[in-house]
Amino acid sequence: MLRFGVPAAVLALTLTACGGDDGGSKKSNSKSKNEAPAADSKDKPAGDKSTGGGALGVGKSATGKVKEGATPVTYEVVAQKVDVGTEADTQKMVRDPKKAKGLVPAVAHLKFTHKGGGVVKETPDVADTTEIWADGRRGGLVIGAAEDAPGCDDPLDIEGWKQGESHELCETYLVPKGAKALEVHWAEKEDGEPYVWKFAGK
Repeated sequence: MLRFGVPAAVLALTLTACGGDDGGSKKSNSKSKNEAPAADSKDKPAGDKSTGGGALGVGKSATGKVKEGATPVTYEVVAQKVDVGTEADTQKMVRDPKKAKGLVPAVAHLKFTHKGGGVVKETPDVADTTEIWADGRRGGLVIGAAEDAPGCDDPLDIEGWKQGESHELCETYLVPKGAKALEVHWAEKEDGEPYVWKFAGK
């Protein structure tokens, strides 16, 4: 699939490279939005992606421990919804519309609740392992776009995240128009086994 990156001061997104990892590696850290993309590799069908984290029903939460810098933090995580846009939305996000023909943006909304561990003093990394899969293939990541999505908290604005507090963090991927089955994947770490929430396509 495709991988898109956001220049620091503009909304127009630039095609940077072919994205799909083997599902084990994740996107570049949200703190470094212009970082070079990972090397190309083939996507695998969702059935080949290890799902040791487990499939969860809509509204069901997972619990995972994430290292925020040197601080281990336990989070409760639930994928709340996936908002699917239109091809017209995609055209506004990319500089070369021809390279994104037939793709629409899908925004995954995840609620993260700090359940235990130290205070997260800097930009949290907990959402960095979020992925969206459509009809068995991983979508193309749009780096930085979710910060502008309605209802989503910008992780760069979060400081001093304490136990008991929740934030809604989002990730945007481009997926084929008309995809029937959408999945939100989240894992405790980049090479970890994901939890999977399934949603109907648009």
